[in-house]
Amino acid sequence: MAASPAVIDLGGAGVRPVLHGRERESQALRQLLATPGDGSVSVLLQGDWGSGKTALLREVLAGVREDPNVLVLSASVDPLERELPFGTVRQFFENLTMGDAPDRGRTWLSADGDRGAAPWAPRPGAQAVPAAEPDPAALGDLYRLVVRLTDHRRLVMVVDDLQRADPCSLRWLRYVLCRGAELPVVVLATLGEEGTHANTDALADVVPLFGHRLMLRGLAEEAVASLAEEILGRPPGPGLTTACREASGGNPLLLRAVLRGVRAAGPYHAVAGPAVRIAEYVPVDLGRAVLARIEVLAPHAVTTATAVAVLGGEPSIDLLVEVTGLAEPQIEDAVHGLVRAGCLTRTAAGPSFGCEALAAAVASTVLPSRRMDLHVRAARFLRARGASAARVAVHLLPGPLGEAWAPEVLARAAELAGGRGDTDEAAAYVRRALREELDDESRAGLLASLGRLELATSVPVAVRSLERSLRLCRDPAERTAVARRLAGALLALDRHCDALDVLRRTGEHVREADPANAMRLEIDHIHIALTNAPSAPDVVKRLMELNVLDAVDAGVRRPLAALLSLREVMVGRCPEEVVSLARLALGQGVDPMSDDSVVYYDALISLRAAGETELALEHADAAVRQACARGSVLGQVQALGVRANLAGRLGRLAESQADAASALGELRGIGIGPSHSFAVFATATSMDSLVRQGKPDDAEDLLQRADLAGELNSNWVNDHVLMVRGRLRVAQGRLDEGLTDFLLCGERASARGMSGPGFHSWRSEAALVQAALRRAEAARSLAAEELRLARIWGVPETVGTALHAMGLVLGGVKGLDLLREAVGLLAGAPAHLRYARALADCGVLARKAGRLPEARTCLQRAASVAHECGATPLVDLALAELRAVGDRPRTRTFHGVASLTPTERRVADLAIQGITNREIAQHLFVGLRTVEVHLTNVYGKLAIDGRAGLASALAFSEAPGSRLPDNGAAVGPERLPQLSGVSG
Repeated sequence: MAASPAVIDLGGAGVRPVLHGRERESQALRQLLATPGDGSVSVLLQGDWGSGKTALLREVLAGVREDPNVLVLSASVDPLERELPFGTVRQFFENLTMGDAPDRGRTWLSADGDRGAAPWAPRPGAQAVPAAEPDPAALGDLYRLVVRLTDHRRLVMVVDDLQRADPCSLRWLRYVLCRGAELPVVVLATLGEEGTHANTDALADVVPLFGHRLMLRGLAEEAVASLAEEILGRPPGPGLTTACREASGGNPLLLRAVLRGVRAAGPYHAVAGPAVRIAEYVPVDLGRAVLARIEVLAPHAVTTATAVAVLGGEPSIDLLVEVTGLAEPQIEDAVHGLVRAGCLTRTAAGPSFGCEALAAAVASTVLPSRRMDLHVRAARFLRARGASAARVAVHLLPGPLGEAWAPEVLARAAELAGGRGDTDEAAAYVRRALREELDDESRAGLLASLGRLELATSVPVAVRSLERSLRLCRDPAERTAVARRLAGALLALDRHCDALDVLRRTGEHVREADPANAMRLEIDHIHIALTNAPSAPDVVKRLMELNVLDAVDAGVRRPLAALLSLREVMVGRCPEEVVSLARLALGQGVDPMSDDSVVYYDALISLRAAGETELALEHADAAVRQACARGSVLGQVQALGVRANLAGRLGRLAESQADAASALGELRGIGIGPSHSFAVFATATSMDSLVRQGKPDDAEDLLQRADLAGELNSNWVNDHVLMVRGRLRVAQGRLDEGLTDFLLCGERASARGMSGPGFHSWRSEAALVQAALRRAEAARSLAAEELRLARIWGVPETVGTALHAMGLVLGGVKGLDLLREAVGLLAGAPAHLRYARALADCGVLARKAGRLPEARTCLQRAASVAHECGATPLVDLALAELRAVGDRPRTRTFHGVASLTPTERRVADLAIQGITNREIAQHLFVGLRTVEVHLTNVYGKLAIDGRAGLASALAFSEAPGSRLPDNGAAVGPERLPQLSGVSG
């Protein structure tokens, strides 16, 4: 019994300038060929079709042939010679010249020196033997000939495609491998897929006798990149390299074909998508070559392979039987042969192609009519078997029109795909359903679904689908839903008049038949009208007349409550009523499943104005998660923008900027440019964070790129832009321009009935600029009006902000008293940056009044709060004022681990190890009292009572997102000349 061969599995690695990715295999072959001694060596090179076996042989043998001490005999087996006795052996010896014979002057064909017939020729009078069984005498003669050829040099015999060899040649090769162990002979063969015509018995006898096996796997990514660069003429990107490797399985032949197709298609970077997309560039001629190889593997192999390729996935055997018309045993035999050849893989579900390029190559040979027939047969079969809509719809997509049940199945499949968040797949199903013959009601429903899905990829495209749906809709409820969704999309494109017109006309159409939906439309109409100054006055009277009791059901009550919460902020009298209405509106979140209204964000604006910013942020967080789960890009963008704004209000500047940047990125992806209101809101929020972080140049760059430096339209989002741009101009020292922006913001807000301090603190901002410009009377007038309105409104944050401004305008002892009151109110409010600014300015006035202990406390607190939120200018102001007090701050914060001096940190680290104060003093060579002082400072900075909380406090302070205790949270931004300002 022959010993098991040594299997050399080298995988795919390395790069060669000609034969890419086979450096290790080539080296292994060379080493085996160079093995010293007189013994024989046998190597079997295995791999799938196209793996590069022949190319590797040629490269290795090119150098071997140059060695005068080596004689190379090679045979490339042709399928036509499969039944020719000794067909492969003849290739070894028929081309051997007389000069190659070991004994010149005597024919090499004669084993005994006599001229005569070739050893494989029939001998006169010899007993007849089966064609598959060689004449024993011929085997002996041929073996002796091999012995003679090895008299003076080493003999290398090479067989390419051993699986095609005739039985006699295989028997002789077995004879040589068994008897020639002591001869200086190298037998090198390649072995591919066997096929139906392989001489399997003879092959099975010879393959185990090879001493070494070299396995060729798919090329590694480095080799793929090298080959891609050679074919494409430039280095490929990593995305293209990975995609090509996945599409081809690293098979060199398939990979070259794919890359040639990519090159012919144009700039290759444009198709650096997933494997299934790269496979689309497989040339048709590769498919014909693949079929030629498949044809010999098994009866019906081509029919089966094309069916698997066209249907895709893992079609079951019974499905293949149905679509091909073959019997099950025939399919099973064909699959068996294809799997053995490495063309297919098989699981319990069914067979499939191992790589997309091979499947695409086979599928490309099938006529379109045949493809459609296979798919429609598959769809009918799967539907009859009760398969899911998704499985059936996959075959309806490329199938022919005319199946009466197709629209229903496609619509259900789209619903399932949308539920998974795959909006592209869902949209493809709906578009295919729309190609069928449909009544107006069905077409309207499908167009509505398509428009909803298209909102995730292109708002302008979605608008067209929704408009078509609205024209066909007859059902009041469906018509209302489409109109509200369309109005929201038009609003995203800043088409306010069109949005208002859609809501008005639809409301008129459904009012008599469906009063509840008519009111839903009216609510959205009022909301959108308020966002634009010219249309706002037309709806204010109606807004003031509405009452939550007017709602006929809960579905109307929630959006009406959201709108009325905004009205209560406009009136500016009862924040408790605002919170109550907002909570009612948000009972099912910002983006209820059954409601496409944009009015619910009014409730978040109202909560912020009522001092419930943290509650508003919770709802915004939930809205982001919900929109992501649904795949609603437009909903996600709205939620991100609002969350960014709320985070900035709380002093979470980094979070605010990150959310705003994410919103802008998503908007670009769905066709909404930087000038649209959704993008403008996110841009302004990002600018605000940058200004507060002390990056006015970056904010200015963002302002210019968004084209927001000039005159702004009447959309209410530009009120926010004016406030932010005003702060930027003040930070740049352009006070007059900043004042103009603040006053214009107030003028625009007043025109739509939103002049109260709950929306924008424009009066306070303008008052501080007037004071800086030494216009005391104007400053006092603005600050006093802000404080009057704020006290009526009664929200601590708003009152504290107004007190802050008035204190700065008045200055002196009166101003200091007002600032102390502002600090007290803002300490318990969520507006952390306003609290930090009030602290800083209180510290400044206290220092000027000679109250240094009070100044020191306020300034240290202000620095710590501002530092936590990254408000660099405010930290710088507080530290500068501390130095003016006489302090020498060694850190930029007085809270948390960052505030500890190096010595305090060493003492704290030793203390959490359980070391006593005395032992710490001895370890650090200091006095016991010094250690006690350091620990007291540590406890104060970490806001703990003693050692018991030290370890957890250190860990908490170092954790990302850790914040100050309740009595001192967050941050503040830039300052006016000599003042920190009040905005937030």
